[in-house]
Amino acid sequence: MSRWNDAWQPLFDGFTRMKGKWPTRGWSWDTRLNCVTSSFTTELERAARGAVAEVFSQEFGSSSLARAPQPLRDVAERSGGVRQGQLILAAGPFAGLHAFGLWWPWGDNETISLRVGLCDVDPNREPYVRFRDVFGVSA
Repeated sequence: MSRWNDAWQPLFDGFTRMKGKWPTRGWSWDTRLNCVTSSFTTELERAARGAVAEVFSQEFGSSSLARAPQPLRDVAERSGGVRQGQLILAAGPFAGLHAFGLWWPWGDNETISLRVGLCDVDPNREPYVRFRDVFGVSA
């Protein structure tokens, strides 16, 4: 995928709303999974859940991952699998484009990370360029 597709706009509008509601302001680029990431304390979990609802309409845990679309299962595999308490969030497809969210509680019972990205897209091409612009990060 290299050119912009207008059918992706609702997804990017959702990312913009999500970022605006996000309870912390720090997003950074995760080079391992080619996505953005932000961590927050469990005290902010309710607000974070409200923000991710702006984009992600589906979630899969360790027991339901087999029902996820293949691009999401591929992301789960690349990230080391989905363990008990972790979730993979899904949006799409939007003209073939799937978005993922990895909801990863830490073992300290105080911190949760969210990684958000696009499935099967070269991080140096559209729509990833626009995606990074929304979150204010660079690769």
